[in-house]
Amino acid sequence: MSVKGHTKEAAGFIKEETGEMLHNEKMAQEGRDLRNEGRIEDGKLPKMHKPGTGHPEEPEDEAGPGDI
Repeated sequence: MSVKGHTKEAAGFIKEETGEMLHNEKMAQEGRDLRNEGRIEDGKLPKMHKPGTGHPEEPEDEAGPGDI
């Protein structure tokens, strides 16, 4: 994980959550875009659902199907 990608993902998360709390869809989407930019830099898949829809975070360190 790169420091730059991790920082973008963290900053995007904060901006996205702040936008959701303020009911500001534009701010939430800007945060999601920044967050996804950082995730892509780190080789992760971008989050595809719309910000504020209540989807839970995916635990990244749990074993998935076929990882056992």
